[in-house]
Amino acid sequence: MTYMDKLAILGVVGGLLTALATPAQAAPSESPDAVPSFNGTVLAVAYSGSTVYVGGDFTAAVVKGKAVARSRLAAINAATGELLPWAPTADGRVKAIATSGSAVYVGGDFGTVSGQRRDSLARLDGRSGAVAGTFKHSIEGRPYALAATGGRLYLGGSITKVNGQSRTRLAAFSLSTGALDTKWKPTADDQVESLATGGGRVYAGGKFHKVNGTSGYNRLVALDPASAAIVTGFKPKPPVITFAVAVTSTGVYTAHGGRGGAASSYSTTGAKRWTATFDGNAQAIGVLGDTVYVGGHFDRACRTARTGSQGTCLDGSDDRVKLAALATTDGHLRDWTADANGVDGVLAMAVHPGLGALAVGGAFTTIGGRSQKRFAQFG
Repeated sequence: MTYMDKLAILGVVGGLLTALATPAQAAPSESPDAVPSFNGTVLAVAYSGSTVYVGGDFTAAVVKGKAVARSRLAAINAATGELLPWAPTADGRVKAIATSGSAVYVGGDFGTVSGQRRDSLARLDGRSGAVAGTFKHSIEGRPYALAATGGRLYLGGSITKVNGQSRTRLAAFSLSTGALDTKWKPTADDQVESLATGGGRVYAGGKFHKVNGTSGYNRLVALDPASAAIVTGFKPKPPVITFAVAVTSTGVYTAHGGRGGAASSYSTTGAKRWTATFDGNAQAIGVLGDTVYVGGHFDRACRTARTGSQGTCLDGSDDRVKLAALATTDGHLRDWTADANGVDGVLAMAVHPGLGALAVGGAFTTIGGRSQKRFAQFG
């Protein structure tokens, strides 16, 4: 796709694009686009219109070999690869990003953003980077995931209180007023690692076994976006931790740890359609057209579900180093390879259906056959 082709379609794209994906389309290139690198781990990526927002542990972006100050937050033109002047600063790790309209929500381990006191959660202007004065909360615990839809911002993590009010690993806020939602307060008995929205539901994944005091919703649950009631018709019960969730109009896709790692596909009724197994954790997932992209710290895709004590594939494998592509229909391993390096590998992922683009963040320093540190986009 040419640069002019990309620009022509940007007008139809908006919002956080980790949810409903479009029909089959050409796969992204195996070679990354020319985009900035970063000098520290990238832990969160999110598209909004023509911009991809990046968060993590970094203190600089690297553009053509030159370090440009960016304190744990940055923005890139998704079509041109240009580092944008958007440069709010956080004094600690940014772990999650969600976008809604012109707002960018960030969560993490910070105490200030651009010199203003913000306890682990902030709203920024997507163009200027200005910190919203009306969105200011105190958080006890750590945010790990954000999702914005239907007038609410949803927060998940290890949180125990918001503004002094009890919240058990999940909370919500009004997008219009910024106020803590007093009605949406589900409970989970262990950490929430990921959130995704779609089809009138909020999906949460993590380490938990009970939700709203009810057993049987291990590690993956669907909640009503207004009442926080469990959607009882969705009860997949994955056997290991859920690190990431992606949703389309026809299914739910998840990335898991465990002995080795796995990616799974479920119907919207919770029936398992397939599982693909790896020799290391799957930590990020996204759906683009008819393909599921999986990132993690694996080096091989196993040919069967059988793995050894250290996650070793017991019945043969195919090399897929930190990234893999699977068919949405049956989990069949696709030929697409864009291997990355490092131990932790790929930790975050987002898709842009309009551009046919895939963005990944992590701790790698090479990816797709070339030097590209900690952030890459394939288009």
